Amino acid sequence: MESIWKKMSGGEPKPPRMPAVEIFWSWLGSFLGIGLVALLHEKLLAPHDLILIIGSFGASAVLIYGAITSPLAQPRNLLGGHLLSGLVGVGMFQWFGHTLWLAAALSVSLAIVTMQMTRTLHPPGGATALIAVIGSPDIHNLGWLYPIVPALSGALVMLLVALLVNNLAQTRRYPLTW
Repeated sequence: MESIWKKMSGGEPKPPRMPAVEIFWSWLGSFLGIGLVALLHEKLLAPHDLILIIGSFGASAVLIYGAITSPLAQPRNLLGGHLLSGLVGVGMFQWFGHTLWLAAALSVSLAIVTMQMTRTLHPPGGATALIAVIGSPDIHNLGWLYPIVPALSGALVMLLVALLVNNLAQTRRYPLTW
């Protein structure tokens, strides 16, 4: 038992503080990426209930603007993770939505497996799958469109911003891989 507690105690040094210029670029990218997705929704769809903005995009913004060298932040992972997880989530809601706890558990678990098998692991994808199950009636009414709009389309808009903003800075290079 002691070895488990020792493992959980950490003990490694804290990561170094990020330089202010890197923090600025992360802020700018996330502001523009999320802002553009929300603006497109407001102008093209409706000024309320921003269904193009799914909660998982907040976590994607952290990765693609704040942790750009992470393998989990690369375009293949961003796009594939959201698309595939959206498909899994809709499928689980369609088949098991009458038992929400089961649909929720299956959606996240199978999304993880699907992303691992396709080399598209993107942690926010788990939330994309879960949102397909526990989302509002507006989300449920999208049905099989949900993986495309908002999941893939929003991720694509955020990727375009990431490609621009992350490469404006001399100290940044994004992506590392496709």
